[in-house]
Amino acid sequence: MEQRSNLFRFNLAGLRLPKSQKLRSVGVYLAGALYAFGFWSMVDAAVYSKSVNASVVHVTFVDWIPFICSTLGMLIVNSIEKSNLFSDANNSNSFMNGGGNTAWAARVILFCGFSLLAGGLAGSFMVFILKFLLKHYGFPTLGMGVSNVVCNGCIMLSCIVLWLSQNIEDEYSYSLAL
Repeated sequence: MEQRSNLFRFNLAGLRLPKSQKLRSVGVYLAGALYAFGFWSMVDAAVYSKSVNASVVHVTFVDWIPFICSTLGMLIVNSIEKSNLFSDANNSNSFMNGGGNTAWAARVILFCGFSLLAGGLAGSFMVFILKFLLKHYGFPTLGMGVSNVVCNGCIMLSCIVLWLSQNIEDEYSYSLAL
């Protein structure tokens, strides 16, 4: 009976991202454009709410909370180094001088970042449903809720694109560890 050391049934070790500096740059710029479009969408809804909107519904701080959660989640997710996620369990490096495992701590922090991202997107849907859909507002007012969902969706896509583009290995990178 053969004993497997893989965690999954299929071997994904051969699946690697392409090695290209140009692809990495395009990914970073695309992530920035997605984030800028999401942020612009939210700011546009806030400006429309205060200047042109004729209804009693306006963009308040409650509408900005999902955006703030998504942005914090994006910052947390993209600040984790990929090499810290896959370090050995028998690694002798200490985490904050407490003797803990660095990979475990990185995974917990990454989970918190993804939770903030998912909470931001879910929060934007909840604000959209509770504030706009259940009260049967028309579309100029309903557009403010749609822009909130678009904003958080773009931030989540931006986070995914930035994570993938940051983890493309460069073919000319050298390890300078002694």
